[in-house]
Amino acid sequence: MFYWLMKQVLAGPLLRGMFRPWVRGLENIPASGGAILASNHLAVIDSFVLPLVLSRKIRFIGKAEYFTGSGVTGRLKAGFFRGVGTIPVDRGGGKASEAALHTGLQVLEEGGLFGIYPEGTRSPDGRLYRGKTGVARLALESGSPVVPVAMIGTDVAQPIGRVIPKPMRLGIVIGEPLDFSRYKGMENDRFILRSVTDEIMYALMSLSGQEYVDVYAATAKARLASGRPARAPDQPVAEATGPGGRPAPEVQVPVPPEDPAPQH
Repeated sequence: MFYWLMKQVLAGPLLRGMFRPWVRGLENIPASGGAILASNHLAVIDSFVLPLVLSRKIRFIGKAEYFTGSGVTGRLKAGFFRGVGTIPVDRGGGKASEAALHTGLQVLEEGGLFGIYPEGTRSPDGRLYRGKTGVARLALESGSPVVPVAMIGTDVAQPIGRVIPKPMRLGIVIGEPLDFSRYKGMENDRFILRSVTDEIMYALMSLSGQEYVDVYAATAKARLASGRPARAPDQPVAEATGPGGRPAPEVQVPVPPEDPAPQH
């Protein structure tokens, strides 16, 4: 009920007015049953914009700190995150990935949509970074399809360091579901997990038109924070290379559809 209230009455109308989201491929979202929505991650608002175009509820995980703030501001923040379907998970300890996996499996077993960012953190520069294999393990253990989702323009509306995003039109491109049932029972094979993850990242690159960097985003952020380039000098990568070393597709960043001409 609170999710519906936030989406339809409180935050939803405000966010729709600010971002006027356009979407392609909405028919690729399953009408029922569990499914993993694997998205690129450009800005904090990704988790707020995607639910605007979906008729089904989507659950994301969020840092537990979002829900433990004190005072009026802390309570409002916690209420907002709960209202948009965020599930608190302690990601600070060594068992953080297991907690996230358990949460995702629970959502999928209940027949829900679970949103995940395979890069693990926001892109530091708008490029697409190497995916972590948790998304593959989640897909193989649950047997759920993976629907690739590309967020378009959210990093322009809310670059890293900006708290209040600027109003502008944002886009969402949804790809066809990926079926990994052929790998059933192989969720502990690290080579299979990497292959599945690379297939998901390749789909994201094809949908988003982003340049791919075969480095984890967290590693790139750490290098940039220390004044070094995102990629180490001893990591030469052939031009236009995609996940798994495959040639990158010749695609461009999608653009919004033209607004219909005004009627006179």
